[in-house]
Amino acid sequence: MAIPRGAWVVLWALLALAWAAGQETVEKNSQDVRCKCICPPYKDHAGKFFSKNVSQKDCDCLHVVDPMPVLGQDVEAYCLRCECKYEERSSETIKITIIIYLSILGLLLLYMVYLTMVEPILKRRLFGHSQLIQSDDDVGDHQPFANAHDVLARSRSRANMLNKVEYAQQRWKLQVQEQRKSVFDRHVVLS
Repeated sequence: MAIPRGAWVVLWALLALAWAAGQETVEKNSQDVRCKCICPPYKDHAGKFFSKNVSQKDCDCLHVVDPMPVLGQDVEAYCLRCECKYEERSSETIKITIIIYLSILGLLLLYMVYLTMVEPILKRRLFGHSQLIQSDDDVGDHQPFANAHDVLARSRSRANMLNKVEYAQQRWKLQVQEQRKSVFDRHVVLS
């Protein structure tokens, strides 16, 4: 059973991302801490945004705003209008969250590939091609997978977990089909 090319691409991308996350040092990245100052318009100067990597105690207008747009006595009045905030983030947490998200996305993609490509092949092998093709009127008139237990009994040499799962899935499909028939045709809810 061959794995599709798209699944390999996703797998390699996830491995490369995990490797890149592992290469990061434990020290704080220069982008992990910053002081952000937002200064509104003042006299003939437009409002500006300033950001600089400084310590928390130096997070004020005098240390962050560079170049200072006003000179002399206006500096203090300009700085009083600026709002400065110290921000800190954890890029490791962000990377781990992205890796988990992409891993889940990759697993869902592999499951989709399984459902669209591998499962029909397994059904043909277990139940034969003729039982998979049915018309819409046949649904509910007879049970399409009624001989699932007999097929499994005949294939005792191949009795493994896959057969058990397939049998359970077929039983579940029959139950759902019966519930749909009861609810939509007879308007009765099963308990």
